[in-house]
Amino acid sequence: MVINVDDFKKIVAENIINLRTSLGLTQAQLGDELSYSDKSVSKWERGESIPDVYVLKRIADLAGVTVDYIITKHDPNEAEIKKPVPKERRYSRRFISLTVLAGIWTLAVTVFVVLWICGIVNWLVFVYAVPVSLVTMLVLNSVWGTRIVNLYLISGLVWGTIASVYLTALDYNWWQIFLLGVPAQIIIVLAFSIKRPKPAQE
Repeated sequence: MVINVDDFKKIVAENIINLRTSLGLTQAQLGDELSYSDKSVSKWERGESIPDVYVLKRIADLAGVTVDYIITKHDPNEAEIKKPVPKERRYSRRFISLTVLAGIWTLAVTVFVVLWICGIVNWLVFVYAVPVSLVTMLVLNSVWGTRIVNLYLISGLVWGTIASVYLTALDYNWWQIFLLGVPAQIIIVLAFSIKRPKPAQE
C-alpha cells in the first residue's frame, strides 16, 4: 500500500508524540536532547515537517526503538516493540564517560607522583591530560552524543593543544602560537555550520 506524504508525516508525528510522552519529556526537553528547539519538535509533532534520518535515529536511540518503528503506523492496542529504557542508557553512558575520564586523571596523578618521588616535579603532566581527556570525550561523543557537543570538544582540543605547547615552551614565551587558534576556530565553526541537504518532498 502506497502512503502519501501527508499521511506519512502524520504517522511519524503520532509516533514521536507517543515516544516523547512515554519518555516523560516535554517538547523543550526532547529538543535539548537532540540539539533542536522546541519549535522544531512542535513542527514534527504537528506533521508540518519530518526530522532527517540522523534525528530519527537519535530519537529511536533515546526511546529504545528502531527508526522503522517511528515511520510505521501502529495499532493503538498493539504492544510496543521494545519498552523505552533511555534513562538507564543515559546513566550508563555517563558512567562510562566519567570512568574513562577518572582513569585518565588517575594515570596523570600517578605519573606526577612517580616523577616527584624521583625528584622531578613536572606539573605539565596535568596540562597534557587536558587534551587527552578532550580527545577521549570526542571519541565517545562521536559514538553516542550530539554534533553540537563535538563542536565544543574540537574547539577545546585546539585551544588546549595550543596552550599545552605554549606552557611546555614557557621560557620562550611563544604567545604568537595562540594566533593559530583563530583561523582554526573559524574553520571549525564553518565546518559545523554546513547543513545536510534535506531530501525534496513531492
